Amino acid sequence: MGKGPFSFRRSGSGSGSRRRHRKIIVPPESPPPPTSTTAMSPADNASNAMISGGGGGGGAVAMTKVKKKASGARLWMRFDRSGRSELVELDKNAIIRHAAIPTRDLRILGPVFSQSSNILAREKAMVVNLEFIKAIVTAEDVLLLDPLRQEVLPFVEQLRQQIPHKTQPQLRGPAGEQESEMQVPTGRQWLPVPESAEGLQSELPFEFQVLEIALEVVCTSLDSSVADLERGAYPVLDDLARNVSTKNLEHVRSLKSNLTRLLARVQKVRDEIEHLLDDNEDMAQLYLTRKWLQNQQLDAHVGATTLNNLSSTRRLGSTRSGSLVTSNLGDDNDVEDLEMLLEAYFMQLDGTRNKILSVREYIDDTEDYVNIQLDNHRNELIQLQLTLTIASFAIVIETAIAGSFGMNIPCSLYNVHGIFWPFVLSTCAGCFLIFLLILAYARWKKLLGT
Repeated sequence: MGKGPFSFRRSGSGSGSRRRHRKIIVPPESPPPPTSTTAMSPADNASNAMISGGGGGGGAVAMTKVKKKASGARLWMRFDRSGRSELVELDKNAIIRHAAIPTRDLRILGPVFSQSSNILAREKAMVVNLEFIKAIVTAEDVLLLDPLRQEVLPFVEQLRQQIPHKTQPQLRGPAGEQESEMQVPTGRQWLPVPESAEGLQSELPFEFQVLEIALEVVCTSLDSSVADLERGAYPVLDDLARNVSTKNLEHVRSLKSNLTRLLARVQKVRDEIEHLLDDNEDMAQLYLTRKWLQNQQLDAHVGATTLNNLSSTRRLGSTRSGSLVTSNLGDDNDVEDLEMLLEAYFMQLDGTRNKILSVREYIDDTEDYVNIQLDNHRNELIQLQLTLTIASFAIVIETAIAGSFGMNIPCSLYNVHGIFWPFVLSTCAGCFLIFLLILAYARWKKLLGT
């Protein structure tokens, strides 16, 4: 009450920040959340992000950071190669530092390129943009964008089921490091997959396991969409063939637009896989584990220059070099595993594309049949019009004769008794005969159907 304005402002802001800080720090008194975020809600994730962002005595700074990151940070889910997962909020700079990718690759994962399909190889990461799956895969973990979307949940579930949990070698202590180094050079056997996990092979590197799961989920989603399209297409087309109406035509128009969009989606994924299959260098760049192991070997050789560990390093280096050179360094151009993986899903996508093309051919056949029906009706109308024109011509002749007698022109036939009805009947008979003759001529010239 009696303090100056500057002291009042300083004490008010400090107390307010401390009060807000207490509200944020209260939740950590509960047990910490598990590493697997199966039951975490978005509100819990946001609160955990704010708690982890602020330290002791920095609650206001944490809230300011959260507010600033609200515009640039996005929700990601991180899976490491041991199967652990967590929800994190990362901005562009953090992702670029983590995966060593250029900024333009993040734009590919943005909403502008949401309908495109890309599999890009970088020095330490693989950028995957397949339909609704947008991920950044490294040799050690995978970052998945928007993991809480309904379309992405099957991919998250498949990662949790098929990524091994307890097969990663422990890197704790020098002994553990040496043991892990002894196991690392095998490269393709340190991540065995449970036998119940179908579709993955234990010899595949971690990045290819993730890529295979992504392709499997995308192909399954596209197959499901094609199956739904087929179930709805054939009844609508059959109804149109039976009855050409505005309602049925509107249904077919909507069906064709859905088919065109679905075909474009399948074609984009198929073209991206075909592009990779045509370029062995791009496929070799996707071997992230191989490059990671080569870097590990380089670091091991550089670190082995100390005199104290010279003998052990030589013995370890001889063991590691033999397996590493034969399995990794000598196989820089060996892309057989990835090629077989991509070819399998390329054939599956090609089959899905053929199903869509068969539906489109059925639509085209139905449209041709409808056009033939409409042309037939149009021809019948033209024939009817021609018949009525011939009849009108015959009637016009009789009308002209009757009109000429209706004029006040002197004629000797007016004085003949009982000639009216014979003359009228003979005129009608003559006009009818003219009608039959012209009709017969039209049929002879095949202007009228039989």
